[in-house]
Parts: sequence; structure tokens; C-alpha cells
Amino acid sequence: MHKPLPLQCTSFNLRGIQYTQAMLLAIEEINNSTDLLPGISLGYKIYDICGSISRGVGVTLALTNGNEEISSASDGACARPGQVQAIVGVGHSTPSMAISTVIGPFNIPLISHYATCACLSDKTKYPSFLRTIPSDYYQSRALAHLVRYFGWTWVGAIRSNNDYGNNGMAIFTETAQQLGICLEYSVSFDKTDPPDKIKKIVDIIKTSTSKVIVTFLAHMDIDILIHELSLHNLTGYQWVGTESWIFDFQTASMDRHHILDGAIGLSIPSAHVSGMREFILDVKPLNSSKNELFVEFWETLFDCKFMLSRSSAGNQRECTGHEDVTGAQNTFTDMSLMPIFYNVYKGVYAVAHALHNILNCNKTCNNKVKLEPLTILQRIRKIRFTTKEGDEVYFTENGDPAAKYEIINWQPTENGIVDFVTVGVHDTSLPADKQLNLLNKPLIWARNSLQVPSSVCSEKCPPGSRKVLQKGKPVCCYDCLRCAEGEISNITDSISCVRCHPEFWSNERRDACVKKEAEFLSYEEIMGALLTAASLFGTCMTFVVAFIFFRYRQTPVVRANNSELSFLLLFSLTLCFLCSLTFIGRPSEWSCMLRHTAFGITFVLCISCVLGKTIVVLMAFRATLPGSDVMKWFGPTQQKLSVLGFTLVQVIICIFWLTISPPFPFKNFKTFKNKIILECALGSAVGFWAVLGYIGLLAMLCFSLAFLARKLPDNFNEAKFITFSMLIFCAVWITFIPAYVSSPGKFSVAVEIFAILASSFGLLICIFIPKCYIILLKPEKNTKKNMMGKGAPKST
Repeated sequence: MHKPLPLQCTSFNLRGIQYTQAMLLAIEEINNSTDLLPGISLGYKIYDICGSISRGVGVTLALTNGNEEISSASDGACARPGQVQAIVGVGHSTPSMAISTVIGPFNIPLISHYATCACLSDKTKYPSFLRTIPSDYYQSRALAHLVRYFGWTWVGAIRSNNDYGNNGMAIFTETAQQLGICLEYSVSFDKTDPPDKIKKIVDIIKTSTSKVIVTFLAHMDIDILIHELSLHNLTGYQWVGTESWIFDFQTASMDRHHILDGAIGLSIPSAHVSGMREFILDVKPLNSSKNELFVEFWETLFDCKFMLSRSSAGNQRECTGHEDVTGAQNTFTDMSLMPIFYNVYKGVYAVAHALHNILNCNKTCNNKVKLEPLTILQRIRKIRFTTKEGDEVYFTENGDPAAKYEIINWQPTENGIVDFVTVGVHDTSLPADKQLNLLNKPLIWARNSLQVPSSVCSEKCPPGSRKVLQKGKPVCCYDCLRCAEGEISNITDSISCVRCHPEFWSNERRDACVKKEAEFLSYEEIMGALLTAASLFGTCMTFVVAFIFFRYRQTPVVRANNSELSFLLLFSLTLCFLCSLTFIGRPSEWSCMLRHTAFGITFVLCISCVLGKTIVVLMAFRATLPGSDVMKWFGPTQQKLSVLGFTLVQVIICIFWLTISPPFPFKNFKTFKNKIILECALGSAVGFWAVLGYIGLLAMLCFSLAFLARKLPDNFNEAKFITFSMLIFCAVWITFIPAYVSSPGKFSVAVEIFAILASSFGLLICIFIPKCYIILLKPEKNTKKNMMGKGAPKST
């Protein structure tokens, strides 16, 4: 409803007085120097903007135009040439942005000692802005790396609602996301906000699960927040701060409830400027009590009242004007912000060195050189000098200094005073993996704990598991899911499980791949040993039969039906028993080719002999008929040739098989997940089934002929026993096919060996055991008459 009154400064900011004293020290040193700007004296004008952006812009216009007073009504106010060559100061980012926007078109340098917003590095918006304090771009990223270093992935964030807080927190949030850090909440406030808003922030902290709070707060804002937190006795949180308050004695002195104890954060590297402390504290009393400015400063400094300033001092003690400044304990005598004072000091020297170069100073300076703001700005950007303390000063292309921070830890002492302990450094000029360096010093954390606090949404997933995000929650909130069989994760917090190589399998903990057990039918295991024993037993049994037959080779039972075929059959049975041994043991290239071909050829040889004996029986019966001369067509020679011919066909099939696609060793990973089955691949399935098919064809032919001859009228009808043997042979191999196909791993090999042994025993027992029985136990029947059926009495 009414026009607001002009802004007025109502109280002293003692920190501002300290910054002013630092500038005055630098100017006094330069003016007294014979090396820097000899014969030239620097002047200055000091304005207090009282934290107001509008006032800051107003006094800036006054400085640049050389007007002592700000007058918007004067038409010729901007007509004079500017008298100020550079502006040093403005400790906050938002006023710096406003002022730099105004003076940027005129190229008047603005060198800030405390404005850290990364936005001010944008030279398209703020072309004449420079600073002696690092940009928050580096501080925000360094804070994120510091938080990640201690394993805090679930944090809260509080910022000032201004350019400093919003821009700084935005860069921190971006970097934090890249590092896997999640923000449970991110809130902002301003010192002018109503108490309800501050209380809402306190309520958010109370209900949160994160135990670490990252702040981007101006020192005045952190003071307000501490006061509100102390009302709720909200302690035990780990605070992470920026350079604005982490090494500020004033903030520490206000924290009477030890809310910030154990805080950690980044600060400007500590500095020492010889003579600065003494110069700042060298405030001489004034004899004139009419200087109201001094009176107000002195009353603020010592918390007293001059009797002349008002009628009664009330409860406050009386000021004399001669108090000892060095003995006072207040913000003005606190030198914890010496690095910031040093920044002011370096800013003044930067301007002086630029002027020194422009004026071509040696022993004297060229006073006739016309000073242009653009020239001064360009020279300041390019200056590089070393202070008397040995620190190198220069600006990057964005007007920023080199970024280096000290890591400060608030460590309370026994008398209740906080000690700012440097526990590390962060130097952006080093390689990325070496920028953060913690010193070997003990750290104090929240609640005076010596153990690093934990602040995570979900505990780390151990090796052998992977992270599965919780629906609707940040990526830091997850469940741990055990890796599936055959998969592992050997790192903590793995986002996926890695499948093992086919020859490996996951262990019980699923954190390592172990070599799979190779399975094959070996001689050492029970099944392999039993089959080997059966094979050797069959071989020995065949030798015994052969020995009996050889011993009684002249008897009618042996001589009947071509004894040579009998011995050849016994030899082939021996090979059949022995060929089963090639199926036992680790498969190799030679064993794979040998086992199937040896099996196929020996069995064809065996069946060929049986087939020859069957044909001999049939031919012998036909030969007894009158006028039959059939035996001359199938005599011993023809019998041998038939066996050779039948076997030769199988040999040719095997040769083709081995030539085109022979069997080979094969690692079977599919049958069992945790085992490797070492087996022999068939190579050519057609070749394998051709071998079996040919054996089956001869067996069926032999069975058919033997079946036809089973009822021939001989006392000893061999065809009957051949029929039984072929029946067993065919039954074994017909049941072999489904059993072989359905048996896994080494059991399929065992089935094949069993089929070989069973059919071999069937032939041996059915054909030769009855004859051995007559030879050994019934020798009276081993006569030609009995064989011809003439010795048996006829019944009446």
C-alpha cells in the first residue's frame, strides 16, 4: 500500500570489517613497495551493501561512475569516465551475479573472495567476473567423492534457497548419481522463510532413515537450522559441510547442543599471512566521540555502550574506547577465516600486478598510459605471480583459481570447544584416482564415535548374490537375490551374476566357478570294475571251452558241424568279450574309433560263424535225402568264404564310417548341469546305425534259418540251441535301443557293454555249454551212433 523505505544498514558485520582490513593491508603493502607499482599509490572506496542485491547494484554504479552519492535523478551521472579500475569483494554468489551482470558490458573486473557458485564461471554471462576462491563445480564433485569414499549411499540434502545452494547442490546431485549415491530427500530454505518451513525440514529429518546430511548452506542459514534442531534435541546425525561454515568459529560457538559434532567437510586450504592478524586487530581508538560509525563498531565489538551514545547503559557495561582488542573473544578476533582474508589479499595483489604490467613499471611507471577497463581485465586474466608466502596466484580461462581443498573434521575437546582438524586434502590438479587423500589421523564422528557411521538404504549384497531394485524406490534400495545355479558374482553389490564357462560350475556359495567333475565309466568305480570282471570272466570261460574242444577235438560232438567254424566262433566270442573293455576308461580319439568298429566287426564275425553253422545243419539234413549233392556246394571252403564275405561287408561299412565322419571324444555339458560327461560322439549317425543294422540283419537271418531247422530229427539238434542263442541275442539288442537312448552319461556306455556281454554269454552258453556237458559229463553220448540217432532204443 505504501512505497517501501530506502534500505539502511542497521548493524555491523564484524566479518565484513575483517575482509576490509585484509584489503587495506594489501593496499598498504603495495603502496609501500618499491618493486610493485613504484611511485604509484592505490586508492580505494569502500561500500557496504548490507546483504542487499539492489543496494549492491546501486553502489556498483556509483563506483564505476565516480559518484559519491547515488542519484537516479541526475541526467549526467553516467557521463563521466569511470574512476574505479577494479572491484574487489562481494562475498556471496547472488549479489556477485547481479553486480557482474551490470558491469560486465563495461569490462570492469570484479574479483570475489567468497562467491563460489559454479554459474559464475560462465563467461558469456559474466565476462568480467574473477575470483580467488575455487568454483563450487569442484567442491560439489569433491563432496560427492568424499561421501562415496566413506560408503554413504543413502543421504539427505539441505541447501540454501539461493544461487549458491541451488547450483552447488545440483552439481552434487548429478555427481552423486554417477557414483551410485541416492538422496532420500533434498530440501531448501532461506533465512527469511517463516518458522513453519524450517520446522517441516526438521520433521523430514526426523522421519528419514538416512543418517548423513549433506549441506550447501550459507553460514547464516546453518545458524538458523542449528537453532531449530536444538529445540528438538535432534543429534546423532553425520553432517557434511562446505567451506561456508565447516571452519567457521562463529558457527561452532553457536552449536551449544553439539548437533554438528563430528561434522566433516571441505574448506579452503589454511593460510598464514605474516602481519595480517596484527593488522586486522590494530583498531586504534578515536578521540572524537562524534564518529558514530566507530562508536557503533566498538559497541558491537565489546558488547558495551558509550555513555555519550545514550542516557543509560542499562545492564550493559560502559565502553571507554580504550579496551584491549587482542584480549576480546568474539568474531572479530577469530582468525579461523584466515584463508578467506588471504583471498581478499590475493585479489588486491592481482589487480596491482596487472597495473604493474600495463604501466610498464620497472624502477618507475609510465603514468601516461591510458588505463582501459578491458585492458586491465585481460591482464588480470593472464597474470601469474607468487605471494610473499610462496603461493602461486593465477586464473583459469573461466576466471577461477586452482581448486584445492582441505578436509576438516569437527573434533570436540574436553572443555567443549570444537577443534577444526585437517584430516585430508582434495586436489583437483592431480589424477582422478589420487585427488582424494586422507591423512593417517583419527576421525571423530557423530556422537563422538570413532567408527565410521553407516548410511545405506539397503545393506551390501555379498558375493554370490545380485541386486534387484525395489519397485518404486531409488536405485540404492534393493533386495539381494542369490545367483542361479551355474552363475556367480565374486564382488560385493554385483548388479548381475556371470554364467560360468561350460567346463565350470558354481560352488555352493555361488561366488566362484569350480571345474566340473568329468564323468566317464572308469575301471576304478564299482560298475566299471564289475563289467570288467564280467568281460574277463567271459574271456576265460571262452578259453576254457576252447581248451575242452581242443582236448576233445577228435570226438564226434566236436567234429560234427565243422569244428573249424566252432573254433572260429570261439575266437570271435573272445574278441567280443574283450572289445567291451574299449568302452571303459577316459575316451580318446583312438578308443572312440576302436570301440565301435571293433564291436561291429567282431560281432559280424561271430554271427557269420553262427550263420555258417546254421546253414551247415540245414545242408546236412538235405544231404541225407536220396540223390542230394547239396553238401558239395557248401563244403568247408564255402563255409569259410561265407564267413569272410559277411565280415568283409562290415569292414567296408566301418572303413566308410571312419573315413567320412569317425567317432570322436566329446564333452557333454547338457545332460548334467554340474558334471561333464566324457563320451564318444558317433560322428556319423548313419554309419553307427548301419553297423548295428547289418548286425541285426545277419542275426535275423540266422534266427530264421535256425528256427526252420529246430525240429530236424537228430538226437543232437544244434539248430535248436542256435535258435535259443539267436533269440537271446535279438532280445538283448532290441531292448538295448530304448535303454541306450534313455540312459544318461556313463550309464549309456554301461548299457552298451551289458548288451555286448549278455549277447556274447548267450551265444557261448546256448551253443557250447550243451556240448561241453556231453563231453565232460555224458561221454557215453559222445558217439557217432548217438549223433546219427541210431543208438537210442525204440519204445514199444
